[in-house]
Amino acid sequence: MSEAHLVKLRGERRRPFVYIGVFLFAIAICVLVFTPVLERYFLLQTGRGQAVTLRLAVDSLRLTLDRYSRIPALIAARPAIAAFLQDPQSATLKADTEKLLSETATALGAKGVYLEDANGQILASSSSRFDDPLGAVADRFYRPYFDRVVAGGIGQYFALATTSGESGYFYATPVRSKGRIKGIVAVRFSVNQFEANLRGGASEIIVRDSNDIVFISSRDDWNLRSFTALDEDAQNVIAAARQYPLELLRDLPNRRTELERNIELFEINDGRGATGFVTSTSLIARAGWRVTILSPASEARALARLTAIGIFLFALLIAAITLLIWQRQARMRERFDEQREAKRSLEIRVEQRTQELNESNRQLVEEIEERKATEKQLRQTQTELIQAGKLAALGQMSAAISHEFNQPLAATKAYAENAVAFLDRNRDDDARSNVSRIVSMVDRMSSIAKHLRNFARRPQEKTKPVSVSSVLSSAIELMQPQLTKNGAELLFSKPPDDPWVIGGDIRLQQVVINLMRNALDAMTETAAPKIYLNVETEDETVRIVVIDDGTGLPDEVEKQVFDPFFSTKDPGQGMGLGLSISYNIIKDFGGRLSAENASGHGAKFTIELLRANSSDMKDAAE
Repeated sequence: MSEAHLVKLRGERRRPFVYIGVFLFAIAICVLVFTPVLERYFLLQTGRGQAVTLRLAVDSLRLTLDRYSRIPALIAARPAIAAFLQDPQSATLKADTEKLLSETATALGAKGVYLEDANGQILASSSSRFDDPLGAVADRFYRPYFDRVVAGGIGQYFALATTSGESGYFYATPVRSKGRIKGIVAVRFSVNQFEANLRGGASEIIVRDSNDIVFISSRDDWNLRSFTALDEDAQNVIAAARQYPLELLRDLPNRRTELERNIELFEINDGRGATGFVTSTSLIARAGWRVTILSPASEARALARLTAIGIFLFALLIAAITLLIWQRQARMRERFDEQREAKRSLEIRVEQRTQELNESNRQLVEEIEERKATEKQLRQTQTELIQAGKLAALGQMSAAISHEFNQPLAATKAYAENAVAFLDRNRDDDARSNVSRIVSMVDRMSSIAKHLRNFARRPQEKTKPVSVSSVLSSAIELMQPQLTKNGAELLFSKPPDDPWVIGGDIRLQQVVINLMRNALDAMTETAAPKIYLNVETEDETVRIVVIDDGTGLPDEVEKQVFDPFFSTKDPGQGMGLGLSISYNIIKDFGGRLSAENASGHGAKFTIELLRANSSDMKDAAE
């Protein structure tokens, strides 16, 4: 290969890097130039997206304003008002009027109701003392709405009480008689409910007056802050109207940038640093309010930066891919044979990788099958443990049950021998009576045997509607011999109706028996053991409660009482699986088993199950 060819080859190898460098530099310049454009776009999207929230806030304020706008006219139409204005010197009429105003204010939830004459003199109010709530001096109004009402209109005005500092919105209407204005009725409502409706959202909402002063805000620190520096004329107007105390007004430094009509970018400096907000503003023309919603601009700016970075990274990825393709083509031109060998090698690697993936898939299928088999084995083991627990319970109850059988058998034998003797003596009635008693004894033993057989058989896996009374009756009958043997008293609070729950009768019976046996074990040292069995019903759930008179559950035991293989009994007295199995049985029913200490007693175990509804009962019947 000649030297000239080598020089040319080196130049061709360097050329892609030069092109890629120029491309990336151009992309970087574009990103820097268009980042402000992206930021403006996302800020506009934020502003447009908050239009619905702003409309809801404006509608809420308008509804609140409209709700009370007709109230002064209704009060002014009361005959008592007109009568008092005809004779304002009458103490009786004044007392009646003030009582009427007080009752009206209480019924409306208003902060005050006031009656004045045509000169603005306060004649009566809902309060016995004025406390200057309206900004009255010498019992006279000076609020701007007074002039509008005297002129024959309806006055509405927001102001801050000059002594209490409480903000309020005023409605006023003239009282006419024969076409002349005799007086004015004014009603004041608190605007605290406005602010309560504005709080809790992701965005801030403020309401400003014509002087750009915030008087309603979702942020307390923005109240009575002016977004525009107040000049001397504005301060004089506010002072004359006494709408706000001037000493409470503060400027809120900000810088505004208009993005489009009614959407601006506010940079607000509240003393803790500048914070950007995207704002949308709507006007409530009748009240002269401007409602503004402010959403943090940081999210839009971050999104713009991320988009710019994403564009640059995408360009970098394109450049890298282009460089790789370029290098690949150069290498193909340089050494075609090497590329063909590389292709063959790649095919081999792909085949190997495919084989590895197939092997991995095969192993994954085997693991899935193994897991399914394990889950099936676990369920089978749990079923066996449940069955073993029932058989163990039957074994522990066998002595008491044997005694329960021996008594009827002995009595049956005695009654049979007596019946034979009675027959020999031709005493048929006595013999018939003994035979009836024998039948009763046999029925008693048959009932016990039936409950034992039902308890010992394997339960069905599916849940169904189950009668709580039936389950508890069977459990009590099975446990009665053991209760008698231990000298324990069972206090059963039977429900007035027969609630049905979603579960399984045999498994639920096993859980109840297990809890009653545990209660007996916990009262071995109790002189007069008692077990309380209660049923509590609600609309959606039914609770079965078992309480003993033992020593209760220590704190460390209460936390792990349902753990497998945990037991407080002596070694050899139990495996610690009874409560764990019971917990899982109730969980399978969609219920909950809980343990706690009962006030004045020992341990308290609560079974909470879903109550069966009519559709469940219908499905079970089908």
